[in-house]
Amino acid sequence: MNNILQELTDENIRLKHENDELKLKLEKYNNSRTNYYEKNKEVINEKAKQRLKRLAKENPDKIKEYARAAYLKQKEKKRLEKQEQPTNENI
Repeated sequence: MNNILQELTDENIRLKHENDELKLKLEKYNNSRTNYYEKNKEVINEKAKQRLKRLAKENPDKIKEYARAAYLKQKEKKRLEKQEQPTNENI
């Protein structure tokens, strides 16, 4: 009985240590990605603009699809906000 308890305690400690290591790695990974985008925001935006210009030349219909999808998404978002507004005022 005592042996099983000791094994479970050791495993618990090992798993906690492993969990802490993984959390630290994940935190470093997320911070590095966030820092990259914060530092290179202008470069990323410029590349996106160039990609859209190239796409506009190659396939103008694709731009229309993107614009329509964005419009429908925005319209749906406004509709949902409008539905939520009256329920918030009643409370």
